Amino acid sequence: MIFRKTVLLLVVFTVSLSFAQHRKKKKVDTVYVYEKVIVYDTVYRFKPLPSRLKGLILPELKVEETKFVRNVYKEEIDRQRVSRRAQLRRPATFLYGIEGGAGLKNTSWDTGNSGNNQFGEHLGLWASKSFFNNQFSVQLSANVYHWNSSFDLDANKEDTFLNGYYFTKNNQPLLFQRFNNKHFEYSFQLKFMYDWKNIRPFAGILVNRNTYKMQFLVPENNVLNRLDDFKSNQANLGFALGLQYRILRRWLVSAEYQQYALKNFSLKNADFDFEIFKTNNTFAERKISFGISYILSKL
Repeated sequence: MIFRKTVLLLVVFTVSLSFAQHRKKKKVDTVYVYEKVIVYDTVYRFKPLPSRLKGLILPELKVEETKFVRNVYKEEIDRQRVSRRAQLRRPATFLYGIEGGAGLKNTSWDTGNSGNNQFGEHLGLWASKSFFNNQFSVQLSANVYHWNSSFDLDANKEDTFLNGYYFTKNNQPLLFQRFNNKHFEYSFQLKFMYDWKNIRPFAGILVNRNTYKMQFLVPENNVLNRLDDFKSNQANLGFALGLQYRILRRWLVSAEYQQYALKNFSLKNADFDFEIFKTNNTFAERKISFGISYILSKL
């Protein structure tokens, strides 16, 4: 019995060992298969062949390069550029702009005495039109001047040549108080200019109005107890001579002399019929001013 079990165990062990060795030796091989693929390219070659149609031989077709091709867009750009350059070279015939400056003014208040020089500033607008190939031009301008005081007559502080009583035509008394020559001036100017390179000499006709004020003590209920102003309100004619120079394309500088004749100059008040100055009087008003102008219009 023991012998049979021993033999059976040896048989099982032997079979198991043989099976294990067999599995260990067995391997899986990988097989690679290569396929040779050949790609053939087809090349087409065109060759003109003469064709015979009833004895007519057609010439070979040829493609020739175009000799001239118009570029409409480029032509339009070039045309606009040439037109723009021509406009820049051709000066404008109508110009307008602004002007500012300063100057001195002298007014003689009687035949023997002259007032001190007044310093003032001005601002204005102008417009000009050119003629005869832009060599001659006509300019129209409007200016406002502000003149500072050069003398102040005050009867309450000093003895002046205007102190005293005055009487209207209906014998109403007036007592002089003060006079200050600080005032505004409004001027319209018509100038004729000659353009030579960048220099423009000119002469002009002027019309102005000054707003002078003189103060009197006037009667109220037959008593001198009210201050009232007597003002100038008349137009004066004059002339101007000057020179203008263009320093930049839009900037001009000028020097100018002006002179007015103040004929029958008077200071008036609507409530009183009175003239402090003699009739047929004439005062001279002279000015020297320097200005700078800027052209606002398209050049």
